[in-house]
Amino acid sequence: MSEEIKKEEGYIDRSQIQTKEPGNSSMASAKLKSQISGWITFIVMTVLSLAWLTPIFLIVMNSFKKKLAIREGKGMAFDLLTKETFTGWSNYTEGAAKVGMLSAIKNSAIITVVAVLVLVLLTSMTAWYITRNKTKVTKVIYYLFVFSMVVPFQMVMYTMSNLANELHMASVPGLIVLYVGFGAGMCVFMFSGFVKAIPYDVEEAAMIDGCNPIQTFFKVVLPMLKPTCITIAILETMWIWNDYLLPKLILPTEVKTIPIAIDACTGSYGVKNLGWLMAMLVIAIVPIIIFYLSCQKYIIKGVAAGAVKG
Repeated sequence: MSEEIKKEEGYIDRSQIQTKEPGNSSMASAKLKSQISGWITFIVMTVLSLAWLTPIFLIVMNSFKKKLAIREGKGMAFDLLTKETFTGWSNYTEGAAKVGMLSAIKNSAIITVVAVLVLVLLTSMTAWYITRNKTKVTKVIYYLFVFSMVVPFQMVMYTMSNLANELHMASVPGLIVLYVGFGAGMCVFMFSGFVKAIPYDVEEAAMIDGCNPIQTFFKVVLPMLKPTCITIAILETMWIWNDYLLPKLILPTEVKTIPIAIDACTGSYGVKNLGWLMAMLVIAIVPIIIFYLSCQKYIIKGVAAGAVKG
């Protein structure tokens, strides 16, 4: 058909008609909604992050202020640093010397490191045993560990402190034993959930190759428990490092941990020296923040792996 005849008869070439696909508009709308949702989430998370970081920023800022520049009830703690209020590192040096911070750091480090290592080792072995040997006795042991998780410390603290004194456990080694006892419940619970996810065929293969149960645990099971070990180590470290009540009840007066030393930041006439207090708080939180940030990638992985229904 010639072009003239096509024009005269009103012929329409359908191939030249641009059809509008209905799917394109819906895809564009979904993409726009996704972008808006992403921006809203970003803004909300940013606001929440700033809200959480503001107290830490105030503590660090006030640790460099003079004593008179931080007054209770005056709102001066929220004022920014100036040349008149800046005091340098004097709060850190004077406060550490006053409360014996170096000795407190040493005691806290020994208690935390030893207690966490013992907890991770013993509770992982316990969880592996009671999970692989399902008897009435192991079930009772498991539920006793779970029950210990829900018992508040305040219910047993006075009885426990009296018993610790009678057994001559009012010392750093005795405190480590108590921390291991109180932390074992949660550790066994988390380890048990993760051990259930480990295929038993792996352990059978190791035994066929000549490994005894101890070799099987340390060479096969424990390496697979690494994410949960790190997660538990982080959680227990934050608890033991920051704990105030249990060391206060158990340890003698001359032996201090970091929280007890911070509580002793008093100046003349028993008045709290807020500059020293803020500086000691910074010293206390910096190590735990560094430890947490270096291991945080294992937390979600370990918790998710341990939340396996058995």
